[in-house]
Amino acid sequence: MDTFEAISSRRAIKKFDSNYKMTSDQVDSLMKLTLLSPTSYNQQNWRFVTVIDQSIKEKIGIAARNQAQPVDGSLVILLCGNMNAWKDDPLRYWKNHPVEKQELVKSSLEKKYSNSPQNRRDEAIRSCGFAGQTIMLAARSMGLDSCPMMGFEYDQLAEIINLPLDHIISMMIVVGKRAEDAAPRGGQLDLNEVVFENSF
Repeated sequence: MDTFEAISSRRAIKKFDSNYKMTSDQVDSLMKLTLLSPTSYNQQNWRFVTVIDQSIKEKIGIAARNQAQPVDGSLVILLCGNMNAWKDDPLRYWKNHPVEKQELVKSSLEKKYSNSPQNRRDEAIRSCGFAGQTIMLAARSMGLDSCPMMGFEYDQLAEIINLPLDHIISMMIVVGKRAEDAAPRGGQLDLNEVVFENSF
């Protein structure tokens, strides 16, 4: 499936085939592609909790306000942001580049994030957004379906996955095989309502 087809056929699926199970190779392939998602300064500040254990998926389903997708989907991915990634051995983020470049990036990270919790949080959410789209399009290209979800009880879900204190949950994405097609699209706005050339 080419990229254009994956984009146009990707939908948020609400009903998954509970009998379909992704293989470990499929999960690995999906996550390896996800790691190619962009992050500012290449700090790779996303962290992913992948869940295939049915008992944990059922707990997640309860935390997701009893929605069926986490329970019936094959794979649940919790997209989390590590807000201290900027200072976690940052030279490794540019290990394939000269030391001068590594030190420059380290200095830039410190300048942007050391005194700004807001910048750290914003960056984590942006990074997870990039990764989320990668997951959904890669899954579609693999012939699978997905559903991004933000409707959950945050503290309950954080407890289930043992979320570290310096991390945040951005969203979850359920991946699997659809049992039912999505409803027709609600209606896209015209380009001239949302796209402005050069300025508003």
